[in-house]
Amino acid sequence: VPPKRFVAMCATLGFHGPHLFPTQPGQDYDLTPYLSKLKDHRREFTLFSGLSHPEQQGNNGHASEMTWLTSARRPGLAGFKNSISLDQVIADAIGSETRHPFLALSTNGRSMSWTANGVELPGETSPAKLFKALFIQGTEAEVAAEMKNFQRGRSILDTVLGEAKSLERELGARDKEKLDEYLASVRDLEERLQESEGWVQKPKPQVPSELPKDVQDKNDAIAKQRLMNDMIVLALQTDSTRTITFQLAGMNAVPTIPGVKNDWHNLSHHGKDPAKIDELKIIEEAEFTVLAEFLTKLKSVSENGKSLLDHTAVLYGSNLGNASSHDWHNLPVLVAGGGFQHQGYVPHAETAPPPSAN
Repeated sequence: VPPKRFVAMCATLGFHGPHLFPTQPGQDYDLTPYLSKLKDHRREFTLFSGLSHPEQQGNNGHASEMTWLTSARRPGLAGFKNSISLDQVIADAIGSETRHPFLALSTNGRSMSWTANGVELPGETSPAKLFKALFIQGTEAEVAAEMKNFQRGRSILDTVLGEAKSLERELGARDKEKLDEYLASVRDLEERLQESEGWVQKPKPQVPSELPKDVQDKNDAIAKQRLMNDMIVLALQTDSTRTITFQLAGMNAVPTIPGVKNDWHNLSHHGKDPAKIDELKIIEEAEFTVLAEFLTKLKSVSENGKSLLDHTAVLYGSNLGNASSHDWHNLPVLVAGGGFQHQGYVPHAETAPPPSAN
């Protein structure tokens, strides 16, 4: 039986709602500018509106990036501690079944993946490095060196745990609580080291693709998304992992897209300026074009009479419902594939923002 997979992609500068959400629910909606890019897959996804996590006002307008997959409240404010992200819940349950328990990917180094102790996991930005980790088999000497590193890592953890236990007797209640959190992280790392060590000497899967070259233009956001999406398809196809997050960060720069002349972040704060919205539309249509290509590639891979898309739930959306005002209500949430009985467009009644957010 083919395994189930999960991929979550978050576009942190949101999408212009009127260009995304239809005016009528169900499967027979009129295509909006963004959904027209997904027309070949309109029976293979469900788009939701009116949804949000509670209390996402944070220490800045983009703080909800941290909590899209965790739903922890009041991100970044005093006393905030993030909770475990959905992908890590999945990785904890089934991660040992694949070489990589999870992949945290990004276009800027940040990620949506957070441990049970509220620690952010760094996002891999290089498709070339990811390809090497997934498919390039090391020499015997390199494998032996990697094994030594695992053993060295375990000895360091043993030392840390020993010293921490002796320190614990001298700490107050609050410091003991912090130490317990730290020790829990060390134990998690120890378990992952043991799991990884078992995979080191197993051969990596072979793929017909060549080592990709990373996109050299730092502002070519669409090319970066497209290339990393190709790596995601290969990772899922070879069952190298079953849960992946990919943070699609915007930028305080002009993206390399024909027709775009202004800073992306500035365009997202359009203030209903028609000229800015028109230019923003070019960027966001390009993002949905890349999503359509990704879904097509998943659909083209056959597994037991069905497609890889049928066995992969793709969550695509944003932590902002209206980036222009940093509004975290009415989030765009699209779920594709996964073998679900998709319903087209499913609107929900929006919950009015509390007075403090108006």
